[in-house]
Parts: sequence; structure tokens; C-alpha cells
Amino acid sequence: MPSGSRWSLGKKQEDKTMNAAAEKTIKNKGGRPELKIKRDTSINVRLTSLERMLIEGKAKQAQLSPTGWFRKAAKKAKVHPRITPEDMKVLHILAGMANNLNQLTRLSHTYGLLRFRNDCQELIAKIDVVFNQFKGE
Repeated sequence: MPSGSRWSLGKKQEDKTMNAAAEKTIKNKGGRPELKIKRDTSINVRLTSLERMLIEGKAKQAQLSPTGWFRKAAKKAKVHPRITPEDMKVLHILAGMANNLNQLTRLSHTYGLLRFRNDCQELIAKIDVVFNQFKGE
């Protein structure tokens, strides 16, 4: 009488099925091998016809597809941050100085240029210093 339940396979049957399963994992199924890096997400970008033509032209010059060109451009792109709070403070100071210069200019037209000449030159020098600091950062 065989051992085990009536639904279990015999010892020879189990060995055959285990060998077949092992062969399936080793045996090459054929077809294209699996990719190491799967690209499973996408981004939709709206472009004008001019932008699309520019991108396709640049991709063609680089001998790439537009998507390949986008991937390379995204990897090499340098992102310039928007204006930081420190930069906003400097720009606010420059705007105030520009207003002062406009007021001095108006007064010089009213009362004569020689009277406000030194004030205007000092303010222009200060604006130049602040602008160079902003530009140098």
C-alpha cells in the first residue's frame, strides 16, 4: 500500500515534477532579455509647435530620439534657483535707492543740477556697490 494521502504523488512522480520545475528556471525561454532599468513612469509636457520643432531639431543633430534627448538634457541640466529671500532684500534696497535717485533727479531739474550733484553721485556709487554685491553672489 502506498504511503501518504490518496492525492499525493508517488516518490517517482514528485522527483519528475521537481526536475521539470528546476529545468524551467534554468532553461532560456527565448525572446528579448529583461531590461536592467525599467522606465515605468512618464511625464506629459505641452509644447508649442515651435518648441517641438526646436527639440526635434536638436535631437536630430545629436542623433537621438526626442525622448532620448530629453533624458540626457534632464541629467545634464543646471537648475538656477528662483530669487532667494536674501536676494529679495537686496532687490528691495535697490528699488528704494532707485526711487531716491528719481526724486533727486526731479529736484535737480526743479532747483538746478549743481545743487544736488554730490547727492546724486553718492547715491549712484551706493547703487553700484549693492548691484555688484548682488551680481557677485
